[in-house]
Amino acid sequence: MEHNESAQLRIAFDGDAVLFSDASERIYKQQGLDAFSASEETSANEPMEGGPFKGFLAALHRIQAEYPSETSPICTALITARAAPAHERVIRTLRAWDIRIDEALFLGGMSKGPFLKAFGADIFFDDQKGHCDSAREHVATGHVPHGVANE
Repeated sequence: MEHNESAQLRIAFDGDAVLFSDASERIYKQQGLDAFSASEETSANEPMEGGPFKGFLAALHRIQAEYPSETSPICTALITARAAPAHERVIRTLRAWDIRIDEALFLGGMSKGPFLKAFGADIFFDDQKGHCDSAREHVATGHVPHGVANE
């Protein structure tokens, strides 16, 4: 595992069942990708409910707000398997929460590990074991045992 060489703490999060509730993930698991995509398009203007790490992200945001963005000691990223058109609801949700995220990658199901390496993450949180396995080759990884993927 390689480590970030900067003095900045770089924290990456998955979205569904980590930052956000697992309601959308449940639709995907129970009804498939087409139903998930249709639901996300229909609900694009409705912010998602918070997941177990929403409060942690909000606390990081409050620390970041004390610094100019270019000198913040913390950098956050959302690295999610979502893709267009499901990205719109994510962006609108973060805006509704008034939480800044520094980078957002919508991977459309691609392996997260290489992207975490490129971001230089110090730690990554995900609810799905498969994503954690890919990530831990490159970054300290925390499994979030929450949501439909862990039932």
